[in-house]
Amino acid sequence: MEELKIELQNRIAIYGLISRLMLVEVDDAFLDTIEKDEDLLSLFPNYKEWSKRTELSRKELIDEHYNVDFTSLFLMHLVPYESFYRRDDQMIESGGSNPVLDLYNELDFSVELSKARVVSPDHIGVELEFMYMLCVASLKAFNEDDKDALCELYQVQRAFLKEHLLEWGPLFLINAKRESRTPLYHDGTELTLEFILSDFEYVTEKLADYCGNPVN
Repeated sequence: MEELKIELQNRIAIYGLISRLMLVEVDDAFLDTIEKDEDLLSLFPNYKEWSKRTELSRKELIDEHYNVDFTSLFLMHLVPYESFYRRDDQMIESGGSNPVLDLYNELDFSVELSKARVVSPDHIGVELEFMYMLCVASLKAFNEDDKDALCELYQVQRAFLKEHLLEWGPLFLINAKRESRTPLYHDGTELTLEFILSDFEYVTEKLADYCGNPVN
């Protein structure tokens, strides 16, 4: 059982990291989170070895490289919204009819769009933050020894990955990796793609093995 707790904690850490990376520009605190944790830093191998990290000041790196890359990938050249990829007219659904908003509301997940660099709740960073919230709730259920709640949360997570993030996220992330100009976002988009794919398999296994609920 301790292994399950550690797995939940690791999932919380990764979803928290990748959602933050894609919601707003990086700052000193975020970079410190990566650089002061060898386990996290190992997930960014090209960033770890990037020579400019030692040649330039942190301010120069943020202002002239990381934030420029973020703007290009998430605000200007690519469209990080599910509705853009899934609607026939490629319009971003920012209103109340956005399908993910109903799910957020049902589970009391509030999206404060004004505090993030997003215009719609189906932004990839928000969807990753939703998974983070579900993982936090899962850890709470585990700590309270509420297996039924934990299994129900696994079901919600698997459905959300299958019906939302995995339906469009890989295409966006592949494009973002190709268009990235810094190792931070190159590694970050690759990490996100690999993680959501593996996490879907992980949750599927937990539903079958831990919850006794085989899924297709």
